[in-house]
Amino acid sequence: MLSTYLLFEIRRMARSGRFLIFALGLPIGLYLLESNVVGGTRDVDLYLMGGLAAFGAFKAAIDVGARTAVERGMGWQRQLRLTPLSGGGYLTAKGAVAMLVALPPVAGVALAAALASGITLSPGGWLLTVLGVWLGTLPFALLGLVIGQFATPQNLAAYQGGVVLLLSFLGGLFIPVTEFPGVLATVAKALPTYWLGLIGRAETLNGDVTGAAAVLASYTLVLGAAVVLRYQRDAARAR
Repeated sequence: MLSTYLLFEIRRMARSGRFLIFALGLPIGLYLLESNVVGGTRDVDLYLMGGLAAFGAFKAAIDVGARTAVERGMGWQRQLRLTPLSGGGYLTAKGAVAMLVALPPVAGVALAAALASGITLSPGGWLLTVLGVWLGTLPFALLGLVIGQFATPQNLAAYQGGVVLLLSFLGGLFIPVTEFPGVLATVAKALPTYWLGLIGRAETLNGDVTGAAAVLASYTLVLGAAVVLRYQRDAARAR
């Protein structure tokens, strides 16, 4: 049942052409713009590549997960509870699709950096950067599901947009955290986007992303528990 529903979700997402183009085009466009405006050196271009790869991945993952708010509003989740598909299967399928959609923006920004800015990394460096950011997006896929379980179709855009903007700017994906005032710099390092951006800039850290991976794993556990608890609460109310 899970595999059937997962394929259904993948096909449905594949039909959302404009969403997929936007998810891929926005981070690539921002990279090309910023690299032309403030780039030109390897360090700056690497920073922009890591930050915008992280931005594209986490935004795509959140956007997919958060769309469950619309399904809740339509009663789709209540209908699914009448089928053999378990709640865990439903959430797993949604998370898997969010992760699937998060991969093209990472690869796209990396390709743009290589072609437009001449960024070169070792094969292992590219693998760590692209797959590292992609795998590090898992807590954001769960965060999208959390938003989807709390928001309504009417206030979804406010929740979703607000979270993405705050995590992007305060997490230092566009502006180096070293440029932040002391308090904001401390806040930035408590956000998962800061650590995802570090993975995107693994080359500047000599490939040592152990600390970032540990922080993102902790966020994954907390957000995963929040998704399950909220879904179970909604299911109990629907009985």
